[in-house]
Amino acid sequence: MKRRDLIKVVTLAPTTAAVLSTRGLAAEPASAREAAGKASTGASGTRKVPDFAEDMLDSDMSGLGPDGKPTGQKMTFTGASKANTRAEKAARHKMKLTRDELAILDGKEGEEKAKLMKILVDFGNAFGADRLVDLGGAPHSNMFLGAPYMKSMIDMLEECVDAGLKSYATYTVNPRPYDVYNVQNNPQDMKMIYQGYPLQARLDYIHSQLGAPDLNFRSCACYLKEIGNAPEPGTYVAWAESSAVNYGNSVLGVRTNRNGAGIDLICAMLGKAPRFGLMTDEGRQAMWLIEVKTSKEPDWGALGTAIGRKVVEDVPYVAGIDKYFEGGQVTPDNLHKLKAMGSATASSGAVGLYHVEGVTPEPKQKGRDLLNKGYQTYVYDDKEEQAIIATFENLWPDKNADPTAAFIGCPHNTFFEVKHWGQMILAALDEAGQEKTAIPVYFHCPNPVRERMLSEETELTGRMFRAGMHATNMCAVVYSGMKNFSERVQGITNSAKMRSYSSIRYFPDQILVNAIVTGKIKA
Repeated sequence: MKRRDLIKVVTLAPTTAAVLSTRGLAAEPASAREAAGKASTGASGTRKVPDFAEDMLDSDMSGLGPDGKPTGQKMTFTGASKANTRAEKAARHKMKLTRDELAILDGKEGEEKAKLMKILVDFGNAFGADRLVDLGGAPHSNMFLGAPYMKSMIDMLEECVDAGLKSYATYTVNPRPYDVYNVQNNPQDMKMIYQGYPLQARLDYIHSQLGAPDLNFRSCACYLKEIGNAPEPGTYVAWAESSAVNYGNSVLGVRTNRNGAGIDLICAMLGKAPRFGLMTDEGRQAMWLIEVKTSKEPDWGALGTAIGRKVVEDVPYVAGIDKYFEGGQVTPDNLHKLKAMGSATASSGAVGLYHVEGVTPEPKQKGRDLLNKGYQTYVYDDKEEQAIIATFENLWPDKNADPTAAFIGCPHNTFFEVKHWGQMILAALDEAGQEKTAIPVYFHCPNPVRERMLSEETELTGRMFRAGMHATNMCAVVYSGMKNFSERVQGITNSAKMRSYSSIRYFPDQILVNAIVTGKIKA
């Protein structure tokens, strides 16, 4: 299959590295491939992708760019600094289990729960975990796609539902992959949706039985006030979704690894997770000092892209940006800066945790003691920023085409962002003497954010809608991966994460606003 055939599922990381796409595995050294083959029941040493994953083209840990070419990055698929896990060593590793955990493993709480515990123990042993920890807060799942290749996992979850299992707490889930009301309300898109996601209703029903709230609360930015999944610092959780894990570890100070779809819900049903990597003190030490020396506020997406490319999956300690967070506080009207930077580190690399000097919880307590001995330094200045932006390739089939749609928000927008962007675009329209944008603008945000806009900014929201701006709660990345998307849509965005995964082009804010108003790209 070609990269853009059917659905390009770029946000879904599987439960182990062994079922990643063959392209992702092909970049590994031969010894690692052989070890993975021996450890994988799916591949049985043949390196053949299991049937259920035959349509999986990419993941956010494969080291591929949006053009499908390798970036040269090497990752251990753990999202943890210095992990270097090897399957042949993991096979000899044994976690210490409590008496209660052994009882579950022995089937004392039912056959289904015993199977889940076996999977979790094998998973923990594979990554060198020392023990299982009890989880707090609430889970976040990226099991959000009802695509045919997910059938085996959906079948497994349905067995758990039938056995009466539930999450230890009400949990949040990534956005649905489509929106037939606000965006894809045309026969062509709807046909592809129903072909591509025939299991979506079944998966949504399973989530409702396992403990997820109603569909209005679907969001990749589960930590927003309107969604409410923001556990206290130090809380062990088992989140999936690269940008949520990244923000949760870094800004909230929770402790979670970059879990793949499936493992998140297994942990949720058991209320436990293996302790390794980013859940440990050692795994949260920084291997890089990032010195930001731009003459003005950095382009947050470009900064995150630079960091992700440089550190890959190591933990960076970022200095020089505390001045953009008054009093060192992350607030509703500035958190989007770290959201944009962090999600770009997670998509251009595989960063699961970053520290910001004077801003995020752990540096406030430990300062530069978080830097590991022998850390490396990377200076990000004006010249470096321009060099990074210059690498953002134009992947439109027609390089000289004009944009046809703008996509704002990936991860999902905050209330502040929707309001701010609406005001910026309307001001530019007023200056140009126009009533409507030249191209449609889609704000990706959870429904409670849209409802808050309708309630608190009624006049502004009305003007935005009349001018050609729309709110949608779907996953922006999966939409941009629809079949023939790049042949039908010349998209532009403010999201470096979306740029990493699609043909949609990234531009700094003012260039983007001008393009929205004029329908032309003027650098």
